[in-house]
Amino acid sequence: MPSVKPGDLAIGALSTIAATWVSLRFLPPTTGCLNFVALAALLPHFLWETVYAGIDVARRALAPTLRLNPGFVRCPLGFAPGFARNTFATITSLIPGTVPSGEDDGVLVYHCLDTAQPVVEQLWQEERLLSRALVAGRRHD
Repeated sequence: MPSVKPGDLAIGALSTIAATWVSLRFLPPTTGCLNFVALAALLPHFLWETVYAGIDVARRALAPTLRLNPGFVRCPLGFAPGFARNTFATITSLIPGTVPSGEDDGVLVYHCLDTAQPVVEQLWQEERLLSRALVAGRRHD
């Protein structure tokens, strides 16, 4: 049975310090952080959105005559590129019928099953809710 050697601990500690320094150097903490208390308060909303998304997808799958108007919408946001915007895109991928598909000139682009729906307005509502839990940090231009 191998045992821990002091040399192994020293190498591990130095590696951890080096990785932390590199991380802080190239992605400083000013790019954003989470307010975990505010995020926990949003948990019921996110759970409801997840359940609603599942019901909506099942409804669409079982009713193939449902009219759809697929396409892309552009959603300008107040979140700075980086941590806040990436977190927002990840969370909004739970919205039924929408998937973040890229960025164009600093604006998030979403693929939607029905562009006739108020997708951008719903995304802005999600942005307002999530902005309570995200401290967006500064823009990196």
